[in-house]
Amino acid sequence: MPSTVYLDHAATTSVLPEVVAAVAATLGQVGNASSTHGPGRQARSTVEGAREDIADALGVHPSEVVFTSGGTESDNIAVTGTFLARRAADPRKTRVVTTPVEHHAVLDQVDHLVAEQGAAVTWVEPDETGVITPEALQDALAQGSGPDDVAVASVMWANNEIGTVQDVPRLAEVCRAAGVPLHTDAVQALSQVELPLSGLGTGATPDLVALTGHKVGGPVGNGLLLAARGQSPVPVLRGGGQERGLRPGTLDVAGIAGLALAVRHAVTDLARHAARVGALRDRLLAGALRTDPSLRVSGPWRPGDLTGRLPGNAHLQVPGADSDSLLYLLDAAGVACSAGSACTAGVTRPSHVLLACGVPEDLARGALRLTLGRTSTEADVDAFLAVLPQVLDRARRARAAS
Repeated sequence: MPSTVYLDHAATTSVLPEVVAAVAATLGQVGNASSTHGPGRQARSTVEGAREDIADALGVHPSEVVFTSGGTESDNIAVTGTFLARRAADPRKTRVVTTPVEHHAVLDQVDHLVAEQGAAVTWVEPDETGVITPEALQDALAQGSGPDDVAVASVMWANNEIGTVQDVPRLAEVCRAAGVPLHTDAVQALSQVELPLSGLGTGATPDLVALTGHKVGGPVGNGLLLAARGQSPVPVLRGGGQERGLRPGTLDVAGIAGLALAVRHAVTDLARHAARVGALRDRLLAGALRTDPSLRVSGPWRPGDLTGRLPGNAHLQVPGADSDSLLYLLDAAGVACSAGSACTAGVTRPSHVLLACGVPEDLARGALRLTLGRTSTEADVDAFLAVLPQVLDRARRARAAS
């Protein structure tokens, strides 16, 4: 079997060597960060040092850094916790404003709030490239009884499937003027685009930001919720007073130490990393379109652009083929990637993101996401392009025969 070309860095990426070393070293130390004895104080010192390092790297206050298990938990706390807190303070606030292109960590929480908490939801529709305009957000906030009935708004910073980057500072200004807290899932954005977060919760900054470590070379199971000091979501878990009371449980000291190193690296290496993977992305997309001009690029794309689209994201729509066939054939050829669609009970479901952007269902069935990271090379891109013609041919023949 050929060696694997890994083009699925948006799912998870390799852990940085310095992170592995830091986690291993810290795992050898005993101590619960909530204990008051010497080992406990040492563990607490490691946690608080990591908190200060992360806050400095991201330009926020240390008290605004809440450690979680990852982006999904951070999204849950931000969306559900803020909804419950704001509704408790003002029973009129029963509406959530969000977009149909969000990660399921947000969408499923919104569905839960509608089903179990009587929430109403207003959807902000994207354009054909997945962009949410400030005007569309403003119109959505004005629906219902106006902004006074909105508990929380949520718009992801960068789309995990098609790579669209939103103008979050402008969206934050819209929410600020309306008096509505803005949450953003920035899991994919960290390490690829600038995140202006100084003065969190004021001016052109969001109020709540979800981040995770394993997308940027940190350990799986460690993430962050950046919560402005004026935000007090209701905790979704109970059992202790850790992390501003928002996230109870014994802190993963070793993982947090590794997370801090990964976040610092993501910020300091951003410009070089974005330029390098952006060039690889352009090489991949241009090569794929030369191979088959009928392929379509999802999301915004201009060669050389590193701001409107994630530099490391390439997303293709393949007419006449199904995602599952494409993935199986690429995997057999030694290329690991993903589809942007999920399979449930053996039935391929087109990507909700593509459908929300107006892509016809038949075309959305052939989605292919290829994402680049720190270890990606030109040889990886060329290996994918070399097997692409035969993969396209066989996948199309498979659909035609089905």
